[in-house]
Amino acid sequence: MNVDQNTLEQKPVFKTTSWFVSRHNNKKRTWKGLKQIISSEKALPWPDDAVHYSSINAPPSFTPPEKFSDLSGIPAPYTDPQSRLRYANKEEYATLIDLPMDITAGYLALRGATSIVG
Repeated sequence: MNVDQNTLEQKPVFKTTSWFVSRHNNKKRTWKGLKQIISSEKALPWPDDAVHYSSINAPPSFTPPEKFSDLSGIPAPYTDPQSRLRYANKEEYATLIDLPMDITAGYLALRGATSIVG
């Protein structure tokens, strides 16, 4: 196998001293945040088929969404069948069954649920 002597003597770019010196002459390096990167990408004229950071869509998640208690905000494994409010333990359920319907409707509106099934 014939290998040219010049290719053996060439160092990779990251090992040359000029690259190292030019990197360390910049005393203050500013980093861009995610919002700055996205806004600078949106400002540039992109072709329709170009792939950039804001054009990538994530696939849907296969894990079920986590459900939280409407009263306390901790993970809630239970749902009241009458009011459709979520609760985490029996103390919250005792509080939940004593709530008036207007407050129950308010909790459901905060969560984005549409109606009470009774």
